[in-house]
Amino acid sequence: MRKKAVIGISVLILGIVAIVTMNLDRQAGEQPIRSNNESSVREMQVRNLQQENTQIQQVDMLHANNTAKRKLNNNPSIKLIHHNKQDKSHYYDKEVVVNFKVSPSEVSLNKMVREIDGELKEKLDSVYIFKSNSKTTAELMKYFNQNDNVTYAEPHYILLQNEVNDTYYQNYQWNLPAIGTETGWNVTRGSKDVKIAVVDTGVDLDHPDLSHRLIKGYNVLANNNNPDDDNGHGTHVAGIIASVTNNGEGVAGITWYNPIIPVKVMNSQGIGGSFDVAKGILWAVDHGADVINLSLGNYQPSSVMEEAIRYAMEKDVVVISAAGNDNSSQPSFPAAYPGVLSVAAVDWEGKRAPFSNYGDYIDIAAPGVYIASTFSNGQYASLSGTSMAAPHVSALAGLIRSLDPDMKSTEVVETMTQTTQKVGQAVPNIYYGNGVIDNTGALQLAYKRKYPLGQTNEWFEQFFGQ
Repeated sequence: MRKKAVIGISVLILGIVAIVTMNLDRQAGEQPIRSNNESSVREMQVRNLQQENTQIQQVDMLHANNTAKRKLNNNPSIKLIHHNKQDKSHYYDKEVVVNFKVSPSEVSLNKMVREIDGELKEKLDSVYIFKSNSKTTAELMKYFNQNDNVTYAEPHYILLQNEVNDTYYQNYQWNLPAIGTETGWNVTRGSKDVKIAVVDTGVDLDHPDLSHRLIKGYNVLANNNNPDDDNGHGTHVAGIIASVTNNGEGVAGITWYNPIIPVKVMNSQGIGGSFDVAKGILWAVDHGADVINLSLGNYQPSSVMEEAIRYAMEKDVVVISAAGNDNSSQPSFPAAYPGVLSVAAVDWEGKRAPFSNYGDYIDIAAPGVYIASTFSNGQYASLSGTSMAAPHVSALAGLIRSLDPDMKSTEVVETMTQTTQKVGQAVPNIYYGNGVIDNTGALQLAYKRKYPLGQTNEWFEQFFGQ
């Protein structure tokens, strides 16, 4: 009798092990999706993007970004910080961002405004923007820093954008197979409960390949709930994450179900102030963002922005930022802030993009050259930049959290950095960080951590034939 019991238990255990093994590599109820990973196919897709095409615009966002920088350089109301011969940061002259320990009374504020010969432009909690008619930024900082109630006074820094059966998928989207997207979809395709905020130039709210994936957003610049994109950059970023997949139209997003929270913090030229970016981050956190994508930056750290990011970290939000596009080792912010996942760009061969910034602060890399995605006015465009690399990582973070909503933000980051595609040299390194993201490896690891023995209901159903 005892022998029969032992044999029965052994058979049961062997059956469970066999079923668990099958379940570790797939999610029940979803059909596998074919992956084509050959380099020749990727080269063909890139050649298609390089040709004149009326459906896919060729937008040189890097050139547009340089044009915006030149305009700022020649604007007398904008001042420069020279970090080295190449890299500069900009700030608004005669403006200062001030954080008070205790919000001042109306009488005190009126006194300050009179003494600086200016005005109070805006406030967010205990942080205020003051503008003077006659005092320089340096004079304003000196004035406010003498006040014992002031935590910090800093310039108002300017940030710039960093640049399946779907119609264009087979011919243009080399980037998705390059990071194992399709095989990863066999583990999870996302969840409507895990929200990804795109803090950028807004999103085209009526784009046919995006509109059904958008939820309530915010326009920081206009202080309303209409974050429509008048630049195109934010729409492109959002499309990489969440273009409606398998709908027979346009491009495929990396996630199938995760909602996008559009937050507009930059204007039609792709320019935004540190105060507005910080305000957008805080709004996104307070409105349920699980992941925040920041495809923007400059080279000057900002206390108001760092505090907003710290707030996001405290709320367990995964914050991901583009590393910058100047082929520079100068640390870029917010990418270089502690806890922010900094993303460099690679091309279709997995090589470092020539424009991608580098340094010890780089955490991970993703496709960022000739990336086809949605664009403003219902169009599609091919763009290059670390701005395009970052949303690949944000989408993966969203998928991991969809699989395991209880996973801490630090664990999400760890899962992505531990499962990268290696780049033929020691990692971490200054060009690729821990390597190029691998959606399949990351999602399989997340699945195994969530279900070390497989999903109980699945293997019980299969074993007992229910």
